[in-house]
Amino acid sequence: MAARSLRHIGALLPAAGKAGSGSLYFRGPPRAFSTAAQQRSTGDECGPEDPSEEPKHPLPDCALEHKAIKLEEQVRDLTERYRKALADSENVRRRTQKFVEDAKLFGIQSFCRDLVEVADILEKTAESAAGHAEPSDPNPTLKKIYEGLSLIEAKLQSVFAKHGLQKMNPLGGRYDPYDHEIVCHVPAEGVQPGTVALVTQDGYKLHGRTIRHALVGVAVEAQE
Repeated sequence: MAARSLRHIGALLPAAGKAGSGSLYFRGPPRAFSTAAQQRSTGDECGPEDPSEEPKHPLPDCALEHKAIKLEEQVRDLTERYRKALADSENVRRRTQKFVEDAKLFGIQSFCRDLVEVADILEKTAESAAGHAEPSDPNPTLKKIYEGLSLIEAKLQSVFAKHGLQKMNPLGGRYDPYDHEIVCHVPAEGVQPGTVALVTQDGYKLHGRTIRHALVGVAVEAQE
C-alpha cells in the first residue's frame, strides 16, 4: 500500500513541475530523513572511546619488588598474630579445663572441713570408751559401745578415703610448714631437732591438698 502511494506521488511530481510558477517542486529527499541520517552518523562519530584503547602503564621492576616485600611482611605479621592468638586460646582452654577439674575435686572442701571435726569428736569418744572398757570390766554395755564407736570410726575413715580425704600421720616425720602448724616445742630426747614429736590435732588432705593443718609439737635441742 505504501509503495503504491509513493509511485502515485512520483507520477504527480513531473506534472507539478510543468505547471505554473506558483507550484512547488521537491528536489531531493525530505530534509527530515537527511537530518536523522546525519544525526546517526554524527552520533557514531562522537561516540565514547573504547576503554580497551586506553594506554596501559606497567609498573617498573623496583616497584613490583617493593610491593612483594611489603606483602611478605604483612604475611609474616599475620602469621605471627595467628600463632599468638592460637597459643592464647589454647592456654585459656587449659586453664578452663583445670578450673572445671578442680571444681569437681574440691567442691566438697568446705563440707570436708566440717566433717573432720565430727571425726575428731568420734575418735575422742572412742578413746574415752576404750579407757573405761577394760577386759576385767564386767559391764558388757560399755564394751559394746566401744566396739560400735570403733566400727563407726573405721567406716568413716573408709568413706573419707573413697572421696580422696586422708588423715595425715606426721608423728616422727620432719616438720613441714605447708602441712603442719607448731603449737609447742619439746626437748629432742632421742630424736633429731625439727622432728614432729607430738600431735595435738590430726591434719587432713583432700586429693593431696591440705585442707586442715596438723597441730604439732616440734623437737628442739635442749638448752643448758
